Amino acid sequence: MSTLSPKTPGWLDWHPDPSRPAFALPPGTVDTHCHVFGPQAAFPFAPERKYTPCDGGKDDLFALRDHLGVGRNVIVQATCHGADNSAMVDAVQASGGRARGIATVRPDVTDAGLHRLDAAGVRGVRFTFLRRLADAAPQHDLAAIAQRIAPLGWHVVLYFESADLPELERFFSSLPTPLVVDHMGRPDVTEPATGPDFTRFLRFAERDEVWVKVTCPERLSVTGPPALNAERHPYTDVVPFARRVIEEFPDRVLWGTDWPHPNLTGQMPDDGLLVDYVPQVAVTAEQRRKLLVDNPMRLYWPGEGA
Repeated sequence: MSTLSPKTPGWLDWHPDPSRPAFALPPGTVDTHCHVFGPQAAFPFAPERKYTPCDGGKDDLFALRDHLGVGRNVIVQATCHGADNSAMVDAVQASGGRARGIATVRPDVTDAGLHRLDAAGVRGVRFTFLRRLADAAPQHDLAAIAQRIAPLGWHVVLYFESADLPELERFFSSLPTPLVVDHMGRPDVTEPATGPDFTRFLRFAERDEVWVKVTCPERLSVTGPPALNAERHPYTDVVPFARRVIEEFPDRVLWGTDWPHPNLTGQMPDDGLLVDYVPQVAVTAEQRRKLLVDNPMRLYWPGEGA
């Protein structure tokens, strides 16, 4: 039996006892951005990983789903597992049809491999451009992957820093699939939500009909306050950005928890309070219904009712 690797120093484990949300999620709510980490003993982490997380397996994820009142999950391949999608696929297949997956694949993936992932419930691939998390593949390799997955009806999930959008925008626009952007393109929330940088991102999203996840306020916030200790109005510096996205693209916004919250070292949010953050940014019942149920169902379970 191989020896298990210790966690990266400073790594915070996910919240062990999240509160029960005061905001009742509508039936059929989809958490479109969450992960599974191992467990390491069953699903070893990739040798080339840039961090070693805590364990956060499917049983813990599904327990949180039920605790929060979430109906379905979209499980995004974690960079600590590289292109070995086994843990993610195992979780999707164990969900009883209540989960979809976003994979990481390499250019040498076979057609048979893609079809196996599709049959397992995978509906997209993620391209990560944050060097601290993973080394981005050359753009010609990523373009080739996008060409391969387009006939399957999959989409590409993009994870990048807002400062990098100008140099990446043309490449993103060239991809032949629908695009989904993680965490609102990681804006600098010390700048105004009406400022030129975030406006450029929104015009990119408008032009290319991009889906946008209004996720991870805990990762974007500079001034907080954090979603801890029954805080009713957390991450107030992120709220104007999420509200602007939801107002401009009500039919292409998505929500998710980001559980188990990778690479957080300052504070670990209470997931129940992250649910209570939702009505701060989706301020009408119609906005909430689209954000939480209608939009993700259309993208991940087309043709199915909520």
